[in-house]
Amino acid sequence: MKELVEVIAKALVENPDDVVVTETVDGDEVVMELSVAPSDMGKVIGKQGRIAKAIRSVVKAAASREEKKVDLKIQ
Repeated sequence: MKELVEVIAKALVENPDDVVVTETVDGDEVVMELSVAPSDMGKVIGKQGRIAKAIRSVVKAAASREEKKVDLKIQ
């Protein structure tokens, strides 16, 4: 799932080298933190958070296949 978030984020931003995804696993719960350059933050969040919601939906759908819960934090 970490790779999925990286691919999506790198496709959205102008500075793909600054995209960093960290993953912390605790049993069946996974906490993912997405960090991008400050100038790209708006592109990842989108108007009214629509892009961020879409990314979270895709990641949660992928996680449900593996019967895990995912929390994506964008920093």
